[in-house]
Amino acid sequence: MSAVTHKGSQPYYFVPSPSRHPAMTALGLFFVILGAGQWINGSAWGKWSVLLGLVVWLTTLFSWFKDAIAESEGGLYSDRVDVSFRWSMSWFIFSEVMFFAAFFGALYWARAFALPMLGDIEHQLLWPDFKAIWPSSAPGHTASPAGVVEPFLTMGPWPIPTLNTAILLTSGGTLTIAHHALLANNRGKTIFWMWITVLLGITFLGFQAYEYMHAYADLNLKLSSGIYGSTFFMLTGFHGFHVFVGMTMLVFITLRLMKGHFTPQRHFGFEGAAWYWHFVDVVWLGLYFLVYWL
Repeated sequence: MSAVTHKGSQPYYFVPSPSRHPAMTALGLFFVILGAGQWINGSAWGKWSVLLGLVVWLTTLFSWFKDAIAESEGGLYSDRVDVSFRWSMSWFIFSEVMFFAAFFGALYWARAFALPMLGDIEHQLLWPDFKAIWPSSAPGHTASPAGVVEPFLTMGPWPIPTLNTAILLTSGGTLTIAHHALLANNRGKTIFWMWITVLLGITFLGFQAYEYMHAYADLNLKLSSGIYGSTFFMLTGFHGFHVFVGMTMLVFITLRLMKGHFTPQRHFGFEGAAWYWHFVDVVWLGLYFLVYWL
C-alpha cells in the first residue's frame, strides 16, 4: 500500500462495501477442483472445467487487487490497516515456510529412517537385492525390488544449480538496492533495479526449465524415479512455482512504481513483495545444499 490517511481522518478501521470477489474466487476454485478430479479420471470435459475455473479465478483476483490499489491510492487506509497488512503477509509467509518444511521433512525421513529400515536384516529376507544407498540410482540399488524404477542419474550441483544460486542471491541484492532507492525517493533508480531483479528471476526460471529437459532427456530422471525423483521434482518444482509467483508480484509492483504509486514513507506493497522474494531466496539455499550436494 502506498497512501495512508492522516491519523483521525478515517474511522478506526476501514470497512469495504459488500463485494462479489470472495464468492467469485470460491466459484473459480470450485470449477478448478471439480475439473481436475474429473480430468485425472478420464473425463474429457474436466480440462475445460479447469480452464473455466482458472479464467474466473484470475479475472476475479485482478479485479480484486485493482480495487484494493484504488482504495489505497484514494487514501482510505489508516495506520491500523497498514498493521493488518503486515500481519497478514507475515502469516502468509509463515504458512509457506511450513509448506516447504513438510517437503524437506519428507526428504529427511526418507533418507534417515525409511531407507535404512528397508535395508535392515528383516527386510533383506524379503528383498535380498535391495541396497539401502542414497541416492538409489544404480541397477539393483533402486527402492523398487520389483524393478519398476528405471536406472537414472542424479542431478549434481554443477553448473546450473550453482549458477542459479548466484542469480537468486544477486537478485536479493538488486532488490535491496531498489528498496534503498525508494527510501531515498529516487524513483528512476528504483524502477531500474526492480526490472533487473525481474530479469534475474526470468533467467532463473529459464535455467530451471533447461535443467528439467536435461534431467528427462539425458539422465532419465523423472517423477517416477523412486523417492529421489519424486522429492527432487517436488522440491525444485514447487520452489520454481514460488519464484514465478514472486516475480509476478515484482512485475506489478514495478508497474505501480512507474505509475507513481508508493512513497518513501508508505510502500508496504513493495515491502511485502520484497519479503516474499527474500523468503524464496532462503528456501533455495536450503534446497541447493540438501538436494544437490547431499
